[in-house]
Amino acid sequence: MYDVAVIGSGPVGSRVAFKLAEFGHKVVVIDKKASLGEPVCCTGIISQECVDRFGIDKKVIFRTANSASVFSPSGKLLSLRRPEPQACIVDRAALNVSLARKAQDCGVEYVLNSTVGNLDVQEDCVRVEIIRGEAGSSTLESRAVVIAAGSASKLVEGLGLGKVGDFAMGVQAVVLAAGLEEVEVYLGHKIAPAFFAWLVPTSPGRALVGLLARSRASFHLKKLISSLAADGEIVSPEVELSFAPVPLKPLSRTYSDRVIVVGSAAGQVKPTTGGGIYYGLLCADIAAESLRQALESDNLSAKNLANYERAWKKKLGRDIKLGYWSRKIFELLSDKQIDSIFEIIKSNGIDKALLESADVSFDWHGKMVLKLIGHRALARTLEAIRLPFPSG
Repeated sequence: MYDVAVIGSGPVGSRVAFKLAEFGHKVVVIDKKASLGEPVCCTGIISQECVDRFGIDKKVIFRTANSASVFSPSGKLLSLRRPEPQACIVDRAALNVSLARKAQDCGVEYVLNSTVGNLDVQEDCVRVEIIRGEAGSSTLESRAVVIAAGSASKLVEGLGLGKVGDFAMGVQAVVLAAGLEEVEVYLGHKIAPAFFAWLVPTSPGRALVGLLARSRASFHLKKLISSLAADGEIVSPEVELSFAPVPLKPLSRTYSDRVIVVGSAAGQVKPTTGGGIYYGLLCADIAAESLRQALESDNLSAKNLANYERAWKKKLGRDIKLGYWSRKIFELLSDKQIDSIFEIIKSNGIDKALLESADVSFDWHGKMVLKLIGHRALARTLEAIRLPFPSG
């Protein structure tokens, strides 16, 4: 019997497995992918803080970024630049492989090309049904299970933990883009209704173009690709689109008897940008520590595993709530109002003030949101367009 079965071999699943193996536990990771290096629908932008904290292998980093150009619906430019690197653009498939190899070096077993059909939680274990296509199905037993299989997993709902209440669809493609040196972000309902689009340089001559949308995501991305190609920013042959649902709110409950849910499967994602790697890795460490204590005391009840949810919400809860609130406000803005806010930010030097503030972070958006709405000129504008501010 395994101590822990981890479902999902992405960065979060492999990080949980690695930490548990470090604690001396017997761990298996199960994934439907045929290989660890399969392409992933993820832009792969992480902070320098994330790289340093989790010892990300520098070999998986395409480039660092200290600037970004943000375009309003009418084409107004907001240039954000700091002297030191703020983010790293990583090869997402290579990151998966790197973190999995680290876990394997600690003794973690990987079972690939296998789907988890059912989780049967018993009094003394969890029986995990593994389906291997034509090879049929088999069952393994584990004292506990970690679900880190992404927001598309149906296992969470099957355990009675509900489902993420709000999400968007992310769509992305690899394009040729010679000469692109910094991240570009595009706002506007005609480009990505209520959300945003991006063009991110990766390896030399290549970039990722993508967007978030609640509906017709592929239509909007194809339209953007055509526009960027017409402007000469990218070369646009027929491109292959990849899709991934992006949760915008956490699950109401991320644990049950012998089960913990972590990463995007738990909705542990920045609502402002949809980024989930850093939050997921932070929660992976919290999950591993909670399971270590539960395994050692042989108490894997929901009551005992509730410590995990309390800990991750203490770490991330406030930022996620503020991020979701600001996300809902942004969705209410018209293109004209977004342009007006751009002008206020530039004319009042709010962008420079934020960039010079030590409180503003690539990962922690709560303080930035509060600083923005607390600025006198911007607050007057937001009040004038009658946006729903929370009490207090």
